[in-house]
Amino acid sequence: MRGRRRRTVGRAALLPGLSVVLASFALFAPPGAPAAAAAGETSYGFAPGARTVAGGQGSADVGRLEPGDVYRSPLPVAGRLSYRIRLTAGDTAYVPVTAVPPADATVSSTDGISVTVQDAAGTQCSFASARFGAALSPHPVTALGERETGRSLCQGGGTYYVIVQRLGTGGSGTTTGAIAGTTAGTTPTAGPDRPWDLEIAPATEPRTARAEATTAPRTWDSATPEPLAGTPRERSGGTGFASARALGQGVWRTELVPGETRFYKVPLDWGRQLHASAELGAAAGQGYVGGALDLSLHNPVRGTVEDTALGYTGTARPAVLAPVPPVEYANRYAVPAAVTSVRFAGDYYLVLHLSERLSGTFGRGPFAVTLRVQVSGQAHAGPQYAGRPVPGDVFTVTGQDRAAALTGATGATGGAGGGGGDPVLKLVAAGGIGTGTLLLAVLGGWTLAARRTQTRASAQKPTA
Repeated sequence: MRGRRRRTVGRAALLPGLSVVLASFALFAPPGAPAAAAAGETSYGFAPGARTVAGGQGSADVGRLEPGDVYRSPLPVAGRLSYRIRLTAGDTAYVPVTAVPPADATVSSTDGISVTVQDAAGTQCSFASARFGAALSPHPVTALGERETGRSLCQGGGTYYVIVQRLGTGGSGTTTGAIAGTTAGTTPTAGPDRPWDLEIAPATEPRTARAEATTAPRTWDSATPEPLAGTPRERSGGTGFASARALGQGVWRTELVPGETRFYKVPLDWGRQLHASAELGAAAGQGYVGGALDLSLHNPVRGTVEDTALGYTGTARPAVLAPVPPVEYANRYAVPAAVTSVRFAGDYYLVLHLSERLSGTFGRGPFAVTLRVQVSGQAHAGPQYAGRPVPGDVFTVTGQDRAAALTGATGATGGAGGGGGDPVLKLVAAGGIGTGTLLLAVLGGWTLAARRTQTRASAQKPTA
């Protein structure tokens, strides 16, 4: 009995030591990293630490944006808001705006947002829009405003204005309320007509140190490859751009419930080409849902590259993105948006949305979704910039990025939802702790706990 008790105490001693080690990993977790999203959660994962900014109605009261920072702002039910940003003459600026409607909002296919950039004289530099489309389901949509150098308009340094407006029903372009969508002396609108949230993430790209080709590549492989085969590996996505889950080439599986949106990112070097598809698995039921699954591709500054929507009858079917060219600087001189947007290296985002309308015909699920990601082409060095992009790593693919694509690490600000794999190793990856350090920490924790247990046992042992 004495020997059995000694062995039992030894095993029990492992638990507090392991608890100490696991608790210590919390010190290395990225600040603001959210917990895994619960099944059915439809909220958007805003970047931790995002600053709050209020848009204005005129040039005097507009909120100020700084490249490299991420902002949150409310968008009223009707009307438009303006923000100001100061730019140098040599930088191309990108201002992506992601609109997040309430989960219970009623939307049409033409509802969405528009983003306009204009200079101090009122000259329009760019216009872009994003709509909910065939899904008829509220989900995050992103439109990209730009101020490009080398164009005939909007040159020179100074103050520029970013104007965001709701489109469709309720987005008339006039406003009678305050910025938060209220009228003076009243409470905010309730229900599906509440204001939408915005996430704004401005970035800048400097000029190149020497002249580059000013014509887009004339030819590239535009054939759709045979889909990858193999057993899918589990990998759930993040709930926003900041928490997008890294993917490399392979077959990946996740589960979504109607109304969910999930974000992934694929690091692409200069010269690399991406092909992607998403298959919605079979489900019991009869009927047809248009836009049941939406798959979209966004570039490193969140600009839309390609988008496709899948009609669904309950039979497994893939949504396949149209081929896009290899990543090249000169793509920006092309005409098609799907070519000109593949203009720099970095993280390219795959965004999945499952329409909430599925629940009325095929139930709440969850529904299996299989992602097939293929990366081809020869990587090569990119252009030398005359300055630094802001943020500094936005157009860079590092060894850490490539490793994350293999391990499924989340964004630098933390991820939502965990896929397969050992949870302790995920903590190691999140904290940047080596396997050897982990082993030493575990052994040290176990040894300390065992010694404490032995000391207590010795103190309690009767003396002769």
